[in-house]
Amino acid sequence: MKKLYYLSTCDTCKRIINELHLPDDVALQDIKTTPITTDQIEEMHAIAGSYEALFSKRARLYKERDLKNQSLTEEDYKNLILEHYTFLKRPVLLWQNQIFIGNSKKTIAAANTALHG
Repeated sequence: MKKLYYLSTCDTCKRIINELHLPDDVALQDIKTTPITTDQIEEMHAIAGSYEALFSKRARLYKERDLKNQSLTEEDYKNLILEHYTFLKRPVLLWQNQIFIGNSKKTIAAANTALHG
């Protein structure tokens, strides 16, 4: 699987896409216009090992709903990500059975190495 999940309105996602110089065979999915499916989130989970790793605790809704003061289960994280795109930590790159989640410099550097050697 060669896919990047991102948000087209996110300047950070756009910057990272430009930095990564993605090969032409990487499919891009704007999660705002094409929501993540159950199959897609389960595929990400299979590689990442947890739904919490895919979950953004920086999301505005996370604060608004006071989710930090609740005990969330893996199923809760999955359902929240499926409910609203803002809960997915972005971008998420799936590249040949590897997953790169988020926008930290370390993650982007590792993704760049995986893509280009």
